[in-house]
Amino acid sequence: MTVALSVVIPAYQEARNIEELLPLLLSVLESMNITFEILIVDTPEPMDDTQSVCESFAVPNLRYLRRDEGFSFGSAVRSGIKHARGTFVIFMDGDGSHHPEFLRTLYESRELADVVVASRYIKGGNTDNSLVLKLMSLLVNFVYRIVFSLDCMDVSNSFKLYRLEMLRKIRLVSENFDIIEEILIKLRRSYPKLTIKELPFYFRNRKHGKTKRNLFVFAFSFMATIIRLVVLK
Repeated sequence: MTVALSVVIPAYQEARNIEELLPLLLSVLESMNITFEILIVDTPEPMDDTQSVCESFAVPNLRYLRRDEGFSFGSAVRSGIKHARGTFVIFMDGDGSHHPEFLRTLYESRELADVVVASRYIKGGNTDNSLVLKLMSLLVNFVYRIVFSLDCMDVSNSFKLYRLEMLRKIRLVSENFDIIEEILIKLRRSYPKLTIKELPFYFRNRKHGKTKRNLFVFAFSFMATIIRLVVLK
């Protein structure tokens, strides 16, 4: 059964955050008067109580899934695309950094462009990240924007709205958080007239737990992704 919107949330030991997020998310989506589903994409083997948290809500449009290919973030994204049933798809973090109310803004802008981005780096946007992380992120986004001719200030924020049919026409191979950039780059290649709309967004630090982003892995995967996508396409 097709629904209007699929919200895909990769989860990696996020039970406490998801328990707080889901009531807010369900409230926002129900108030939008659309058909929807929420996909919590967990690790292949349980690492915390995420499954029991999801089951405790007992609502039919909340689906608990396990990654198809392993523990990586990239696997979670690919699994979400594979199992989603929405005309539109929004990816969001499960740690509280992406406020559910902004889903409404993204969805209401769905006809303005092929991809709608919650952007930290346009006027009106901001982030709670430290100065070092912010500068690194700005550099990464600058490089991607120049090398791949992307008309987007915030390539690396995962909080975006897409058309599912477009996502299913590209082959994604990245395993780490660089799959976020890979999606936009490959969409641009597959759809030369791809349109992107950025909306100002305030990114807040996670509510509980530690970030899963390792700076060394981040830097290595960033360089590897640039080389792979430039050389191997």
